[in-house]
Amino acid sequence: MAIVLAGDIGGTKTILRLVKTESPETMQQLPVLTTLHEHSYASKEFPDLVPIVCRFLAAATEQLGEKPTVEKACFGIAGPISNNTAKLTNLSWSLESDRLQKELSISQISLINDFSAIGYGVLGLSEPDLYVLQEGKRDRNAPIAILGAGTGLGEGFLTPSSEGKYRVYGSEGGHVDFAPRSALEFQLLNYILEKNNLERVSVERVVSGMGIVSIYQFLWDKDNSQSSSEMAQIYKTWLQELGKEEKTVDLAAEISKAAIAQTDYLCQQTMRLFVEAYGNEAGNLALKFLPHGGLYVAGGIATKILPLMQRGEFLKALKLKVELVLSSTKSPSISFSIQKSD
Repeated sequence: MAIVLAGDIGGTKTILRLVKTESPETMQQLPVLTTLHEHSYASKEFPDLVPIVCRFLAAATEQLGEKPTVEKACFGIAGPISNNTAKLTNLSWSLESDRLQKELSISQISLINDFSAIGYGVLGLSEPDLYVLQEGKRDRNAPIAILGAGTGLGEGFLTPSSEGKYRVYGSEGGHVDFAPRSALEFQLLNYILEKNNLERVSVERVVSGMGIVSIYQFLWDKDNSQSSSEMAQIYKTWLQELGKEEKTVDLAAEISKAAIAQTDYLCQQTMRLFVEAYGNEAGNLALKFLPHGGLYVAGGIATKILPLMQRGEFLKALKLKVELVLSSTKSPSISFSIQKSD
Protein backbone atom coordinates (compact mmCIF):
# COMPACT_ATOMS: atom_id res chain seq x y z
CA MET A 1 0.00 0.00 0.00
CA ALA A 2 1.17 3.52 -0.76
CA ILE A 3 -0.26 7.04 -0.68
CA VAL A 4 0.28 9.07 -3.84
CA LEU A 5 -0.68 12.56 -4.97
CA ALA A 6 -2.01 13.15 -8.48
CA GLY A 7 -2.67 16.51 -10.07
CA ASP A 8 -4.17 17.95 -13.24
CA ILE A 9 -2.51 21.35 -13.67
CA GLY A 10 -4.28 23.56 -16.18
CA GLY A 11 -4.45 27.21 -17.10
CA THR A 12 -7.91 27.56 -15.53
CA LYS A 13 -7.96 25.11 -12.65
CA THR A 14 -5.73 22.74 -10.71
CA ILE A 15 -7.33 19.50 -9.53
CA LEU A 16 -5.52 17.51 -6.83
CA ARG A 17 -6.36 14.04 -5.57
CA LEU A 18 -4.80 12.09 -2.72
CA VAL A 19 -5.05 8.36 -3.37
CA LYS A 20 -4.30 5.14 -1.51
CA THR A 21 -3.04 2.50 -3.94
CA GLU A 22 -3.03 -1.26 -3.45
CA SER A 23 -1.36 -3.75 -5.75
CA PRO A 24 -3.67 -5.74 -8.05
CA GLU A 25 -3.96 -9.52 -7.85
CA THR A 26 -2.53 -9.98 -11.36
CA MET A 27 -0.28 -7.96 -13.67
CA GLN A 28 -3.14 -7.59 -16.15
CA GLN A 29 -5.26 -5.66 -13.64
CA LEU A 30 -5.03 -2.02 -12.65
CA PRO A 31 -4.07 -1.10 -9.05
CA VAL A 32 -6.93 -0.73 -6.58
CA LEU A 33 -7.37 3.01 -5.92
CA THR A 34 -9.13 4.65 -2.99
CA THR A 35 -9.55 8.44 -3.01
CA LEU A 36 -8.70 9.98 0.36
CA HIS A 37 -9.18 13.66 -0.52
CA GLU A 38 -9.82 15.71 -3.65
CA HIS A 39 -10.19 19.42 -4.36
CA SER A 40 -10.08 21.91 -7.22
CA TYR A 41 -8.39 25.34 -7.16
CA ALA A 42 -8.39 28.34 -9.50
CA SER A 43 -4.85 28.23 -10.89
CA LYS A 44 -4.50 31.96 -11.52
CA GLU A 45 -5.17 32.75 -7.87
CA PHE A 46 -1.77 31.27 -6.95
CA PRO A 47 1.79 32.24 -7.96
CA ASP A 48 2.98 28.64 -8.12
CA LEU A 49 1.95 25.01 -7.57
CA VAL A 50 3.64 24.70 -4.15
CA PRO A 51 1.18 26.86 -2.15
CA ILE A 52 -1.74 24.98 -3.73
CA VAL A 53 -0.33 21.60 -2.70
CA CYS A 54 0.43 22.89 0.81
CA ARG A 55 -3.15 24.12 1.22
CA PHE A 56 -4.48 20.85 -0.16
CA LEU A 57 -2.41 18.67 2.19
CA ALA A 58 -3.44 20.81 5.17
CA ALA A 59 -7.10 20.27 4.27
CA ALA A 60 -6.46 16.54 3.81
CA THR A 61 -4.85 16.35 7.23
CA GLU A 62 -7.87 18.03 8.81
CA GLN A 63 -10.27 15.69 7.01
CA LEU A 64 -8.36 12.47 7.72
CA GLY A 65 -7.39 13.32 11.29
CA GLU A 66 -3.71 12.68 10.60
CA LYS A 67 -1.04 13.97 8.25
CA PRO A 68 -0.76 11.71 5.19
CA THR A 69 2.71 10.53 4.17
CA VAL A 70 2.90 11.08 0.43
CA GLU A 71 5.44 8.74 -1.15
CA LYS A 72 5.16 9.88 -4.76
CA ALA A 73 3.44 12.54 -6.80
CA CYS A 74 2.69 12.98 -10.49
CA PHE A 75 1.36 16.14 -12.11
CA GLY A 76 -0.12 16.40 -15.59
CA ILE A 77 0.93 19.78 -16.98
CA ALA A 78 -0.77 21.80 -19.72
CA GLY A 79 2.44 22.42 -21.63
CA PRO A 80 5.62 20.78 -22.94
CA ILE A 81 7.87 18.86 -20.55
CA SER A 82 11.66 18.72 -20.92
CA ASN A 83 13.92 17.02 -18.35
CA ASN A 84 11.17 17.11 -15.72
CA THR A 85 10.83 20.86 -16.21
CA ALA A 86 7.68 22.56 -17.46
CA LYS A 87 6.51 26.02 -18.39
CA LEU A 88 2.74 26.14 -18.65
CA THR A 89 1.33 27.29 -21.98
CA ASN A 90 -1.59 29.30 -20.56
CA LEU A 91 -0.22 30.16 -17.10
CA SER A 92 2.90 32.01 -15.98
CA TRP A 93 4.31 29.14 -13.90
CA SER A 94 7.67 27.43 -14.31
CA LEU A 95 7.89 24.06 -12.55
CA GLU A 96 10.89 21.79 -11.89
CA SER A 97 10.52 18.40 -10.23
CA ASP A 98 13.72 18.82 -8.16
CA ARG A 99 12.47 22.09 -6.67
CA LEU A 100 9.02 20.68 -6.00
CA GLN A 101 10.47 17.59 -4.29
CA LYS A 102 12.56 19.80 -2.00
CA GLU A 103 9.86 22.35 -1.16
CA LEU A 104 7.09 19.77 -0.66
CA SER A 105 9.25 17.12 1.03
CA ILE A 106 8.08 14.40 -1.39
CA SER A 107 10.82 12.01 -2.44
CA GLN A 108 9.69 11.44 -6.03
CA ILE A 109 7.73 13.86 -8.22
CA SER A 110 7.15 13.38 -11.94
CA LEU A 111 5.91 15.99 -14.39
CA ILE A 112 4.19 14.73 -17.52
CA ASN A 113 2.25 16.40 -20.32
CA ASP A 114 -1.44 16.63 -19.45
CA PHE A 115 -2.39 14.65 -22.53
CA SER A 116 0.08 11.95 -21.62
CA ALA A 117 -1.84 11.77 -18.34
CA ILE A 118 -5.12 11.54 -20.24
CA GLY A 119 -3.58 8.82 -22.41
CA TYR A 120 -2.83 6.70 -19.35
CA GLY A 121 -6.34 7.43 -18.09
CA VAL A 122 -7.94 6.25 -21.35
CA LEU A 123 -6.51 2.78 -20.74
CA GLY A 124 -8.55 2.53 -17.56
CA LEU A 125 -11.88 3.59 -19.07
CA SER A 126 -14.87 1.28 -19.42
CA GLU A 127 -18.21 1.66 -21.23
CA PRO A 128 -19.93 3.64 -18.42
CA ASP A 129 -17.13 6.24 -18.64
CA LEU A 130 -17.85 7.10 -22.28
CA TYR A 131 -20.37 8.67 -24.62
CA VAL A 132 -19.90 6.85 -27.93
CA LEU A 133 -20.35 8.99 -31.05
CA GLN A 134 -19.56 6.15 -33.42
CA GLU A 135 -18.98 2.53 -32.53
CA GLY A 136 -16.20 0.87 -34.50
CA LYS A 137 -14.29 -2.37 -34.52
CA ARG A 138 -11.31 -1.71 -32.25
CA ASP A 139 -7.92 -3.09 -33.26
CA ARG A 140 -5.75 -3.64 -30.17
CA ASN A 141 -2.63 -3.60 -32.35
CA ALA A 142 -3.37 -0.10 -33.70
CA PRO A 143 -2.71 3.37 -32.28
CA ILE A 144 -5.16 5.30 -30.09
CA ALA A 145 -5.57 9.08 -30.56
CA ILE A 146 -6.79 11.64 -28.03
CA LEU A 147 -7.66 15.32 -28.21
CA GLY A 148 -9.53 17.72 -26.01
CA ALA A 149 -10.46 21.39 -25.90
CA GLY A 150 -10.50 23.34 -22.65
CA THR A 151 -8.50 26.45 -21.82
CA GLY A 152 -6.34 25.33 -24.75
CA LEU A 153 -6.35 22.35 -27.12
CA GLY A 154 -4.44 19.20 -26.21
CA GLU A 155 -3.56 16.25 -28.39
CA GLY A 156 -1.73 12.98 -27.89
CA PHE A 157 -1.55 9.35 -28.95
CA LEU A 158 -0.77 5.85 -27.75
CA THR A 159 0.98 3.02 -29.58
CA PRO A 160 0.72 -0.67 -28.66
CA SER A 161 3.77 -2.54 -27.39
CA SER A 162 4.33 -6.07 -26.14
CA GLU A 163 2.03 -7.95 -23.75
CA GLY A 164 -0.99 -5.76 -24.50
CA LYS A 165 0.62 -2.61 -23.06
CA TYR A 166 0.84 0.83 -24.65
CA ARG A 167 3.38 3.61 -24.86
CA VAL A 168 1.84 7.04 -24.27
CA TYR A 169 2.92 10.27 -25.96
CA GLY A 170 1.81 13.83 -25.40
CA SER A 171 2.16 16.46 -28.09
CA GLU A 172 1.69 20.15 -28.80
CA GLY A 173 -0.53 19.48 -31.81
CA GLY A 174 -2.99 22.12 -30.70
CA HIS A 175 -0.50 24.75 -31.89
CA VAL A 176 -0.54 23.71 -35.56
CA ASP A 177 -2.08 26.21 -37.98
CA PHE A 178 -5.84 26.65 -38.15
CA ALA A 179 -6.96 25.56 -41.62
CA PRO A 180 -10.17 27.28 -42.76
CA ARG A 181 -12.48 25.32 -45.08
CA SER A 182 -15.09 27.89 -46.08
CA ALA A 183 -15.36 31.57 -46.95
CA LEU A 184 -16.72 32.27 -43.45
CA GLU A 185 -13.81 30.46 -41.80
CA PHE A 186 -11.34 32.41 -43.98
CA GLN A 187 -12.99 35.60 -42.71
CA LEU A 188 -12.66 34.30 -39.14
CA LEU A 189 -8.97 33.59 -39.70
CA ASN A 190 -8.30 37.10 -40.97
CA TYR A 191 -10.36 38.60 -38.14
CA ILE A 192 -8.27 36.82 -35.47
CA LEU A 193 -5.03 37.76 -37.25
CA GLU A 194 -5.91 41.45 -37.40
CA LYS A 195 -7.60 41.74 -34.00
CA ASN A 196 -4.67 40.17 -32.16
CA ASN A 197 -1.89 41.46 -34.44
CA LEU A 198 -0.68 37.91 -35.13
CA GLU A 199 1.47 36.40 -37.86
CA ARG A 200 -0.32 33.03 -37.69
CA VAL A 201 -3.39 31.51 -36.06
CA SER A 202 -3.10 28.16 -34.31
CA VAL A 203 -6.04 25.78 -34.23
CA GLU A 204 -6.06 26.26 -30.44
CA ARG A 205 -7.20 29.86 -30.97
CA VAL A 206 -10.40 28.50 -32.51
CA VAL A 207 -10.93 25.12 -30.82
CA SER A 208 -10.81 26.09 -27.13
CA GLY A 209 -12.62 28.24 -24.61
CA MET A 210 -10.92 31.35 -25.95
CA GLY A 211 -11.83 30.12 -29.43
CA ILE A 212 -15.54 30.18 -28.58
CA VAL A 213 -15.14 33.81 -27.47
CA SER A 214 -13.18 34.73 -30.62
CA ILE A 215 -15.81 33.17 -32.90
CA TYR A 216 -18.60 35.00 -31.07
CA GLN A 217 -16.76 38.34 -31.30
CA PHE A 218 -16.20 37.78 -35.02
CA LEU A 219 -19.88 37.08 -35.65
CA TRP A 220 -20.96 39.97 -33.35
CA ASP A 221 -18.78 42.47 -35.21
CA LYS A 222 -19.99 41.06 -38.53
CA ASP A 223 -23.72 41.38 -37.70
CA ASN A 224 -25.23 41.42 -34.21
CA SER A 225 -28.75 42.35 -35.27
CA GLN A 226 -30.05 38.87 -34.39
CA SER A 227 -28.55 38.76 -30.91
CA SER A 228 -30.97 38.47 -28.00
CA SER A 229 -31.14 41.42 -25.58
CA GLU A 230 -30.11 39.14 -22.71
CA MET A 231 -26.99 37.91 -24.49
CA ALA A 232 -26.16 41.43 -25.65
CA GLN A 233 -26.13 42.56 -22.00
CA ILE A 234 -23.97 39.62 -20.97
CA TYR A 235 -21.47 40.51 -23.71
CA LYS A 236 -21.49 44.19 -22.68
CA THR A 237 -20.75 43.19 -19.06
CA TRP A 238 -17.94 40.91 -20.20
CA LEU A 239 -16.37 43.73 -22.21
CA GLN A 240 -16.55 46.06 -19.22
CA GLU A 241 -14.78 43.51 -17.03
CA LEU A 242 -11.86 42.93 -19.40
CA GLY A 243 -8.59 43.47 -17.53
CA LYS A 244 -10.24 43.37 -14.10
CA GLU A 245 -9.39 40.71 -11.52
CA GLU A 246 -12.99 40.24 -10.40
CA LYS A 247 -15.21 38.85 -13.16
CA THR A 248 -18.87 37.93 -13.07
CA VAL A 249 -19.20 36.55 -16.61
CA ASP A 250 -17.73 33.41 -18.17
CA LEU A 251 -18.52 34.38 -21.74
CA ALA A 252 -17.68 31.02 -23.35
CA ALA A 253 -19.95 29.22 -20.87
CA GLU A 254 -22.80 31.68 -21.46
CA ILE A 255 -22.49 31.30 -25.22
CA SER A 256 -22.56 27.50 -24.93
CA LYS A 257 -25.60 27.51 -22.64
CA ALA A 258 -27.55 29.86 -24.91
CA ALA A 259 -26.70 27.71 -27.93
CA ILE A 260 -27.89 24.52 -26.24
CA ALA A 261 -31.09 26.24 -25.07
CA GLN A 262 -31.53 27.76 -28.57
CA THR A 263 -32.26 31.17 -27.07
CA ASP A 264 -29.76 33.19 -29.12
CA TYR A 265 -29.10 32.89 -32.85
CA LEU A 266 -25.56 34.33 -32.64
CA CYS A 267 -24.60 31.82 -29.96
CA GLN A 268 -26.03 28.96 -32.02
CA GLN A 269 -23.97 30.04 -35.03
CA THR A 270 -20.89 30.41 -32.83
CA MET A 271 -21.15 26.89 -31.49
CA ARG A 272 -21.87 25.44 -34.90
CA LEU A 273 -18.62 26.94 -36.20
CA PHE A 274 -16.81 25.74 -33.08
CA VAL A 275 -18.08 22.15 -33.25
CA GLU A 276 -17.31 21.92 -36.97
CA ALA A 277 -13.75 23.19 -36.39
CA TYR A 278 -13.41 20.69 -33.52
CA GLY A 279 -14.51 17.83 -35.77
CA ASN A 280 -12.21 19.06 -38.52
CA GLU A 281 -9.19 18.92 -36.20
CA ALA A 282 -10.26 15.48 -34.92
CA GLY A 283 -10.23 14.40 -38.56
CA ASN A 284 -6.71 15.79 -38.98
CA LEU A 285 -5.60 13.74 -35.98
CA ALA A 286 -7.30 10.62 -37.35
CA LEU A 287 -5.52 11.00 -40.68
CA LYS A 288 -2.13 11.36 -39.01
CA PHE A 289 -2.39 8.29 -36.77
CA LEU A 290 -5.15 6.10 -38.29
CA PRO A 291 -6.23 5.30 -34.73
CA HIS A 292 -8.13 2.05 -35.24
CA GLY A 293 -7.67 1.51 -31.52
CA GLY A 294 -10.11 4.41 -31.00
CA LEU A 295 -10.21 8.19 -31.00
CA TYR A 296 -11.14 9.77 -27.66
CA VAL A 297 -12.35 13.33 -27.06
CA ALA A 298 -11.42 14.61 -23.59
CA GLY A 299 -11.05 18.14 -22.20
CA GLY A 300 -13.40 20.32 -20.21
CA ILE A 301 -15.68 21.50 -23.02
CA ALA A 302 -16.97 18.36 -24.79
CA THR A 303 -19.15 17.05 -21.96
CA LYS A 304 -20.53 20.53 -21.24
CA ILE A 305 -21.77 20.85 -24.83
CA LEU A 306 -22.63 17.17 -25.30
CA PRO A 307 -25.97 17.80 -27.10
CA LEU A 308 -24.09 19.89 -29.69
CA MET A 309 -21.33 17.27 -30.07
CA GLN A 310 -23.95 14.56 -30.62
CA ARG A 311 -26.02 16.57 -33.10
CA GLY A 312 -24.00 15.58 -36.17
CA GLU A 313 -21.76 18.47 -37.24
CA PHE A 314 -18.74 17.12 -35.33
CA LEU A 315 -18.83 13.68 -36.96
CA LYS A 316 -19.69 15.13 -40.36
CA ALA A 317 -16.62 17.40 -40.36
CA LEU A 318 -14.46 14.52 -39.11
CA LYS A 319 -15.74 12.00 -41.65
CA LEU A 320 -15.23 14.36 -44.59
CA LYS A 321 -11.51 13.90 -43.96
CA VAL A 322 -11.20 10.21 -43.13
CA GLU A 323 -13.89 8.28 -45.00
CA LEU A 324 -12.10 8.24 -48.35
CA VAL A 325 -8.89 6.93 -46.77
CA LEU A 326 -10.69 4.31 -44.69
CA SER A 327 -12.78 3.04 -47.59
CA SER A 328 -9.75 2.78 -49.87
CA THR A 329 -7.74 0.76 -47.32
CA LYS A 330 -10.71 -1.46 -46.39
CA SER A 331 -9.74 -0.91 -42.74
CA PRO A 332 -12.21 -1.32 -39.87
CA SER A 333 -14.06 1.84 -38.92
CA ILE A 334 -12.67 3.99 -36.12
CA SER A 335 -14.55 4.27 -32.84
CA PHE A 336 -15.08 7.89 -31.70
CA SER A 337 -15.89 8.44 -28.02
CA ILE A 338 -16.22 11.34 -25.59
CA GLN A 339 -14.74 10.87 -22.13
CA LYS A 340 -17.42 11.69 -19.54
CA SER A 341 -15.09 13.47 -17.10
CA ASP A 342 -12.05 15.59 -17.79
